[in-house]
Amino acid sequence: MQHSLKKYFPVFVLPTLAAFTIGFIIPFLMGIYLSFCKFTTVTDAKFIGIGNYLKILSDDAFGHALWYTAAFTIMSVLLINVLAFSVAMLLTKGIRGTNVFRTVFFMPNLIGGIVLGYVWQLLLNGVLAKFQKTLTYSSAYGFWGLVILMCWQQIGYMMIIYISGIQNIPGELIEAAKIDGARPVQILRNVTIPMVMPSITICTFLTLTNGFKLFDQNLALTNGEPSNMSELLALNIFNTFYGRTGYEGVGQAKAVVFFILVALIAVIQTRLTRTKEVQH
Repeated sequence: MQHSLKKYFPVFVLPTLAAFTIGFIIPFLMGIYLSFCKFTTVTDAKFIGIGNYLKILSDDAFGHALWYTAAFTIMSVLLINVLAFSVAMLLTKGIRGTNVFRTVFFMPNLIGGIVLGYVWQLLLNGVLAKFQKTLTYSSAYGFWGLVILMCWQQIGYMMIIYISGIQNIPGELIEAAKIDGARPVQILRNVTIPMVMPSITICTFLTLTNGFKLFDQNLALTNGEPSNMSELLALNIFNTFYGRTGYEGVGQAKAVVFFILVALIAVIQTRLTRTKEVQH
């Protein structure tokens, strides 16, 4: 078996490695190089050093998008994970219709982001119309609209992950805690949560990166209105690259900064939550 694996290893690995190199590694490296260039197409790129990055520092719209995205991500991560965990706890109590509820909660995750954005735009604008307001009335309306949309879309997906973690908790631990006189709150804090930390790590990672990378829903729901005040980072980069002539290099530099930022946050979050995981 080992001999066969070594013999055919290149046959299975090389096609995937070639596709990954052509589809990701090369474009990624080209993107980093282009962030130091002034260009309109890849063929006319002219190296200008860190000029594009210096322009980012004076771009107030990018700074606002950064803080707006950070606030949105923090709020969505907290709400999605708390609600998903709460629903998962309820659906592991053996209540009737559990499988139906799981399916219903999970279904929103199957709908595309653009479609969700337009659907929720109609729904929320319909409600706000009674108060003579729209989602684009202020950045606060767009902010909470995005939070509601993301919670509705992702809670079901995270719920499935939490259910898997809860069901893997050894029953004897819960029984032992009950015999020792532990109250439900104590069991939750000292047994359930520590034992599902791997699920918490995964769900926090997914919601954190999804929050920072959000684009489709932002574009469809508000398109950054009013005056780009509800613009998240991904939409700001898109508008810089495609909406401002001569700013393609600046948009590419923003994309590089965006990648570094998301990668750092994801690595730090993963390490912090993994230190709290219980080995069993």
